[in-house]
Order: sequence, then structure tokens, then C-alpha cells
Amino acid sequence: MPDKTNDAISMLEEDHKKVEKLFKEFEKARADNRKQELYQTIREELMMHTQLEQNIFYPACEEDQDEEVAEAIEEHRVIQDLLTELESIQPSDERFDAKMSVMMENVEHHAKEEEEKKMFPKAKKSLGMERLRELGERMERMKMEAQGGRRAA
Repeated sequence: MPDKTNDAISMLEEDHKKVEKLFKEFEKARADNRKQELYQTIREELMMHTQLEQNIFYPACEEDQDEEVAEAIEEHRVIQDLLTELESIQPSDERFDAKMSVMMENVEHHAKEEEEKKMFPKAKKSLGMERLRELGERMERMKMEAQGGRRAA
């Protein structure tokens, strides 16, 4: 277990920063194998982040943010569809970079909406720090279980 407990919002914002850094690396990448490697890392990060939000964070927010949660879930679906489409395209194909660009724009829009406009500010007020820390603990356990499962494979 980690030494300190992060609250759910801090953890999700940290994920957003991590993926944004990976996006910047992808934009600089020239070699197809590096692009493929970065795509796989981005995909794994986004899949875990989506699971944390949809299984733990969004249900806690749903009572007073049902419209925001519904929109966020739909945005996740669009991003997932783009990731799935990227699975069948080689980085040497010009469509790969174009589709990655669209996917990155969607993720950046989604993160900005959560952080600045809607969900996170409302959740801080409605849930309170104690509840956000509890959600953060659950999210941390879920991440650790997923990482442990990958190592065992």
C-alpha cells in the first residue's frame, strides 16, 4: 500500500498529466516502432483511467451530476472506439497519425471538461475530502490489482 492516500480527484488529474506527457512524446516520435510503443502505453493508461472513473468515481458523482456522468461515459465510448480502430492500423499508415490526433483531441477535451468546467469542481463540493480520499484508496487498490495481474501473466 502507498504511504500516503491521494484523493480521487488528485489521482485522476495526475493520470491526465501522465497521458498528456505521453501525447507530447507521441507527437515528437518519428520511428514507427516508437509510435506503436507509445500508442500501446497510452492505450493501457487510458483503459485503466476509464475503469477507475466508470467503476469508482462516476458512480459516486452520479447522484448530483447525472448529466455530466452520462456525457463523460459517452466521451469514453468515443475514445475507446478510436483506440479500437487504431489497433488495426499500422503506424506507417498515414491514417494512424490522423486518428491518433483525433483521439488525443478527444481525450484533452474530456480531461479539460472534467477538471475545469464540470465534474471535479462539483465533486469537491458535494463529496467532501473524506469521501474523495476513500474513493482514492479504492482506486489505488484497483490499480495495484490490475498491475499485479499483468505481472502474473
